[in-house]
Amino acid sequence: MISSHLNFKNKHILVVGDVMLDRYWHGGTSRISPEAPVQVVKVSNVEDRPGGAANVALGLAKLGVRVSLVGVVGSDENATALESTLTEQGVECHFVTAENLPTITKLRVISRHQQLIRLDFEEREDSLSQNQAVADKVASLLPDSSAVIFSDYAKGCLADVQTLIQLTNAANVPSFIDPKGDDFSIYQGATLVKPNLVEFEAIVGKCSDLKEIEKKGLELRQRFGWKALLVTRGEDGLVLLEDGKPSFSLATAAKEVFDVTGAGDTVVAVLTAVFTTSKRFADAVDYANQAAGYVVGKLGTASITAETLEAIMFARSHSTNFGVLSPEELKEQIKLAQLNGEKIVFTNGCFDILHPGHVTYIKQAKALGDRLVVAVNTDASVKRLKGESRPINDLTHRMAVLEGIGAIDWVTWFDEDTPLEVIQQLTPDVLVKGGDYTIESIVGADHVLDNGGEVKVLTFVDGYSTTKIIEKANS
Repeated sequence: MISSHLNFKNKHILVVGDVMLDRYWHGGTSRISPEAPVQVVKVSNVEDRPGGAANVALGLAKLGVRVSLVGVVGSDENATALESTLTEQGVECHFVTAENLPTITKLRVISRHQQLIRLDFEEREDSLSQNQAVADKVASLLPDSSAVIFSDYAKGCLADVQTLIQLTNAANVPSFIDPKGDDFSIYQGATLVKPNLVEFEAIVGKCSDLKEIEKKGLELRQRFGWKALLVTRGEDGLVLLEDGKPSFSLATAAKEVFDVTGAGDTVVAVLTAVFTTSKRFADAVDYANQAAGYVVGKLGTASITAETLEAIMFARSHSTNFGVLSPEELKEQIKLAQLNGEKIVFTNGCFDILHPGHVTYIKQAKALGDRLVVAVNTDASVKRLKGESRPINDLTHRMAVLEGIGAIDWVTWFDEDTPLEVIQQLTPDVLVKGGDYTIESIVGADHVLDNGGEVKVLTFVDGYSTTKIIEKANS
């Protein structure tokens, strides 16, 4: 994982795409028009917000990133309003002005928190001169850029996106695509493409389950030469398909959903910003997922600051991320840690009465990798192995004590007589047992070795055993 301190001050991200002005007219309604059966709104407040690619740029600026924005606007008051709003937030605007086109504007009339009508002002024109002007601005900004986001709303700015991707590749700058349309070949050679499930299925066809998404996503990623494909699935979370690594899925971080407006913009902004720091897609996806969960819990288009994101990740890492987890929850965390290059060590036992021999063994096991998992027999499992008088301490007590040992990252449990099932579920990198075992006799050894892992046998410290402690207490 990357450092919990997010510092993007030295990062410069270029955003290229369809910029829009989201304008809101707020006012009260108290009567019906005599001219037509419609409500009369007395406008009392006008609010302008950046939309489309401009909202992506704003999200990056909120994170503390230096942002340059390239887009097409008209020669009108709305372009001035959009640029003024963005500049105030620290976004550097490099707009191409199309004299014969209006700035794309979406006007919403709002009364008592209800949208009564939306009026769109937009026209599209694909011209060689406009495409060249966009390419020239991108080329001039690339040498100083850490990454590029192409935010495509199919409004014309990215009509020649393939040329722009080739420019980024030639400059060795990673490119992140928020796509649109039913032809993804135009994004050939991008670093990462991030469709939502609807956009993804428009390309590959309906997917019945996660396995089918992974299968079709792998084929799509390979066909177009992307290093990674991220499919966002709303309440079903995200799926990352990365070159040379197993698929990685995350459940949604959203607890309550009030408004999904701008969630996709937040994902691509945070994803790109974190990647420029960590250079790991899994890290970036994890942070982006948490950020999206935050913004969908807010009304209206929301952004997230680096400080807020830090606080969310800190709270997560000190609650659900480590400590006692179910095998299902732990599987997700282990996969993320392994994608981040961390070596996972696994051991198991009853740990009925913890003694110095256990502690020494646990410390030795932790030294074999980056993260240590301890799986504990449930009370029923202990009884079957040790007899009706055992365990002395119940499962909750035993796991709480183990959780307090600094060398242990995760504690989980299994109800079977052996840990084979949980080992197969978690697939650690190193399987450790203590005592007089041979590697061939250790339960789960074949599975770990077949998956490229290691199996180690450690010697217990003489003079300590739970049985002797119990006998001494009863004598």
